[in-house]
Amino acid sequence: MATPDRPTPPPPATASEHLNPFTARRTFMTRGLTFLFAVAGGAAVGNLYWAQPLLDFIATDLHASPTAAGWLVTATQIGYAAGVLLIVPLGDVRDRRRLIPSMLLCSAVALLLCALAPSFGILLIAITLLGVTTVSGQLLAPLAGDLADDDNRGSVVGTVVSGILTGILVSRTVSGLIAGAAGWRTIYVVAAAAAVVFAALLHRAIPSLPPKTGMPYPTLIASVISVVRRERAVRWTLALGTLAFAAFTMFWTSLTFLLSGPPFSYSVTEIGLFGLAGVAGALAAQRAGRLHDRGLSLPATGIAWALALAAFVLAGFAGHSVTLVVVVIVLLDIAVQGVNLLNQSRMFAVSHEARSRLNTAFVTSNFLGGAIGSAAASALWTTGGWTAVTIAGMAVSCFALVVWTLGRRGPLVVPPRSESSPLEQPQSLR
Repeated sequence: MATPDRPTPPPPATASEHLNPFTARRTFMTRGLTFLFAVAGGAAVGNLYWAQPLLDFIATDLHASPTAAGWLVTATQIGYAAGVLLIVPLGDVRDRRRLIPSMLLCSAVALLLCALAPSFGILLIAITLLGVTTVSGQLLAPLAGDLADDDNRGSVVGTVVSGILTGILVSRTVSGLIAGAAGWRTIYVVAAAAAVVFAALLHRAIPSLPPKTGMPYPTLIASVISVVRRERAVRWTLALGTLAFAAFTMFWTSLTFLLSGPPFSYSVTEIGLFGLAGVAGALAAQRAGRLHDRGLSLPATGIAWALALAAFVLAGFAGHSVTLVVVVIVLLDIAVQGVNLLNQSRMFAVSHEARSRLNTAFVTSNFLGGAIGSAAASALWTTGGWTAVTIAGMAVSCFALVVWTLGRRGPLVVPPRSESSPLEQPQSLR
């Protein structure tokens, strides 16, 4: 991949620009840098999912039970949640030209520890550290919002987030192919090498920016909660995001149960290939960012939820048709990823100074929704099978449409705010 040109430093800031040094720097987001952010973010978040299709393989090699191997996925997710909460807010108070490559190098070390782990216990510790350090994608998304100009921010953020989502979907397929050819440890070695390469490219490509704000670390973490409590539009947007990821993970978890049993009875490798249909949906949803730029964020959100409802209705008839399953995957991914991109773009419009903290709240709430959706999938499958899952999906979609209907003319509207004016904060946080 060609290295994007390093942006030319801007001319000296005027007196007014010194009030907000980012005003003159947002035009740094070139197409090449946007592409680099998208690919690097997708590669980083893929680290969370390398082990998912390889659990039986790893368990056999390290003499662990399949139940114990399942803890590898749980440990990675717990580590990731901790990393998002404790590290991502630093994007508002640190130079990200140093912070992001540093986190990529830390994840490379954790990946090598995974590859060299002599026992299951060591691997469990290493993979938890991997989850903590693999937060680069969630630092790149708000940075893209900072570097983009106002007219193209939604499109730029949409491209970066689409790359991250594509990394999630593709990682399972890539992991299975590499592990099948060269063993499960090889995927971690390859991922470590990729992390080092991306660290070098990003260090060269990201402009050096001053911190957007200054505050002690405990105050910084507390301010994540403060900004959510203070901004009504943030709370309502987080509600829609939580519902979207709950529906998304509920569907994908249940889909594994559906495809592994009759009438399909597919192997793990074959089930993993269905993720490629999800990639098509994620790529199509990238255009949702352009709708945000045109001022159509809220109408497009309602349309996306209506599409999600239609997808779950169609899913009710897909229990015996692989063609319908693929169509449902594409439709649902377009809907959910579209909601995700629109939500994130709207969140970034709330405050320039607090974008990394807003992204922390956004990703954490999505993670909680995903955990709820996964747990619900298991319970629903046990009680009512695929029919119960699709009905629950319809119910979630209808509830989200009610939230959208109530909020689209008030609570979900982000009030205009000058980027040169900091988000109003309590005195204790100033």
